[in-house]
Amino acid sequence: MHIQFLNPDDRNQWQILWNGYLEFYKSELPDDITNLTWNRLHDPLEPMYAFGAYENGKLIGFAHVLLQRSTWAKNGYAYLEDLFVDPNIRGKGTGSELIKAVYDFADEKQLDRVYWATQADNPARRLYDKYANESGFVQYRRK
Repeated sequence: MHIQFLNPDDRNQWQILWNGYLEFYKSELPDDITNLTWNRLHDPLEPMYAFGAYENGKLIGFAHVLLQRSTWAKNGYAYLEDLFVDPNIRGKGTGSELIKAVYDFADEKQLDRVYWATQADNPARRLYDKYANESGFVQYRRK
């Protein structure tokens, strides 16, 4: 397995995983939002990045990262918005390698924090607890 930035040629493989990710969260998005997301992930003017985990040339997982300024830090933050691994591959370290790649990327950019949010009952929290501390914050949403 190796980790690298997603290539624009990975769209079909990414789409399959993206659909699985949305299904996991019992969510649906219009095609125009999915297309916009894909295009943003490959636009050098956007502060968005996508890492892919590959095994034998097949995309088996992804991590989407958004860079942002902060009123609390000099160098800003990396928000790990999406992390997903093919359910048939889970438990083999793919999620760990994606998190490490995000951490390395944030270190290269000298960012002050990497953070993410998840549902309270997400079984992946066992993995997340190995790499970060739960913040204790509660998320509020308008929509």
